[in-house]
Amino acid sequence: MKFARIVYGVAAVYGFIVLLPLYFLRDKIGLSTPPPVNHPEFYYGFIGVAVLWQFVFILIATEPHRYLPIMPITFLEKLVYTVPVVILYLHGQANQSTLIPSLGDPVFGIFFVVAYLRTRKNEPVRH
Repeated sequence: MKFARIVYGVAAVYGFIVLLPLYFLRDKIGLSTPPPVNHPEFYYGFIGVAVLWQFVFILIATEPHRYLPIMPITFLEKLVYTVPVVILYLHGQANQSTLIPSLGDPVFGIFFVVAYLRTRKNEPVRH
């Protein structure tokens, strides 16, 4: 259970550090990886949903046993950005500067799987 607390807590902190600055970097991202963001509602919507998931990670970190049923969903959360980016990259529609940062999510996904398995193994028996 301690492992799950650490993994989900670290993931949340990392997510906040990476995501929150994006709220202020829309124009810079448009210049460094053209074209400019032309649908800001999607850009800010993506960031908002991703930031909200960090709160779910904090919630799981507080009581991993209690939130065990939601943990498998967090594995998928770590793939929904990376998989499309990899596919787009392979089709020449995303560049390396987008691909490389997206590869951090599956690493956390692997840790989430391990945290889930360890937490499930140590789950108290319910009568």
